[in-house]
Amino acid sequence: MTQLRTEAAGSGRPGDPSGPRSRLDRFFKISARGSTVSRELRGGLTTFVAMAYIVILNPMILGSSADITGRELSTAELTTATAFTAAFATILMGVVGNAPLALASGLGVNAIVAFTIAPVMTWEQAFGLVVLEGICIIIMAASGLRQKIIDAIPDALKTSLTVGIGLYIALIGLVQAGFVTRNPDSANTTVPVGMGDGGTLQGWPITVFCVTLLLMVVLVARKVSGAILISIATGTVLGVVVNYAFGLTEQDWGLIQPNLPDKVVAAPDFGLFGDVDLFGGFAAAGGIAATMFLFTLVLSGFFDAMGTITSVSNQAGLVSDGKVIGMGRILTSDGIAATAGGITGSSPNTVFIESAAGVGEGARTGLASVLTGGLFLVALLFTPFVSVVPAQAAAPALVIVGGMMMAQCTKLPWDDPDYTIPMFVTIALIPYTYVITNGVGAGIIAFAVIKLARGKVREIGWLVGILAIVFAVYFGIDAIEILFA
Repeated sequence: MTQLRTEAAGSGRPGDPSGPRSRLDRFFKISARGSTVSRELRGGLTTFVAMAYIVILNPMILGSSADITGRELSTAELTTATAFTAAFATILMGVVGNAPLALASGLGVNAIVAFTIAPVMTWEQAFGLVVLEGICIIIMAASGLRQKIIDAIPDALKTSLTVGIGLYIALIGLVQAGFVTRNPDSANTTVPVGMGDGGTLQGWPITVFCVTLLLMVVLVARKVSGAILISIATGTVLGVVVNYAFGLTEQDWGLIQPNLPDKVVAAPDFGLFGDVDLFGGFAAAGGIAATMFLFTLVLSGFFDAMGTITSVSNQAGLVSDGKVIGMGRILTSDGIAATAGGITGSSPNTVFIESAAGVGEGARTGLASVLTGGLFLVALLFTPFVSVVPAQAAAPALVIVGGMMMAQCTKLPWDDPDYTIPMFVTIALIPYTYVITNGVGAGIIAFAVIKLARGKVREIGWLVGILAIVFAVYFGIDAIEILFA
């Protein structure tokens, strides 16, 4: 997608390059990107609502594990760390990167910290590796290496990322709502996932999801301003009503039960801030193991962010000549966010795919991110209110936006044998494995192998060739650890 509007001086009206503009408009280039302040604020609010669950979910994940000494982290400390770091990182992205991209503790990578790294070292040492990961990413961004890697990846594979991530976030929404569930190993079936509970849709929470989704479909189709946000708000009110009317439990709702809070304000706890041991993990877990941990963190953080930044920016129309506008500043902000996650004890922070929900509401600039970050700051004090929005009310936004992102599928060269399989595995493995990096890696390896098999070695490019080898190491990391143990 090519950015059609020039980012020049304008009136403050979308697409009008003439006349005076406010400082806010000039700083964020709101009119130049065809947006308005109201759209940006609406988009920022939508993104926050769509990803506010992380303030609850990240403490649940990190708090359910213990380090090598048996120490567990408190929910109060983790909640404060999660909300504060998300606020800092997202505002930084808005001001420096001027992109509608929100950041918070990365799902998946936080599980690596909690269940793989922490059990073999102390929490301080685990967060030290997170800081080192962020430093590595910053160095790669500052040196231009990260940009060169992104530019080296063929456009077809980058577009495939958008399609794959569209499927991914739609699946996340369906799973969060309970519409799609995992069939237990004990079930008498070879089908890994199914619909609802035992193949049927049951209960009021699913009803809330379906009503909200249908409302969102209608409002989006009719191009109603604020369609996604209106639907989420309506679904939340409906959720609160049925929760109290029918006496539902937390087990009925899953992730978040829409209870009205008992108190308005909860005091933040900054106990984890600065509790970091940079290099102690290498002594605790061993040099090879700690290096492998760091390698995994860097690779996951790098390519998860790359995929999300590229796809969301593409959806927002912020790509010109195949390059994301302001990518250098965006990548640097992302690296700083990863480092901040280690310093605060919230795990690596990265760009959230839920940013696409705000883009779906019209967000095109960093002003949306500033509002999203500001709302995370508010959440530091008002965390009880964050827990009111159930997943069943927010998840439809992910399904709708995922469908929008899949529209990029029509731009892919499916008739080119050099790209057919690489594009397919990129698209398929992202939702099938729940890891963006897996799709990126498999696509690059398949692309390099096919070019090699067809005698087109020069068309691979030296950087893509190195990436293929790096990802081969990534996929075989367990065997390598065993070999050198």
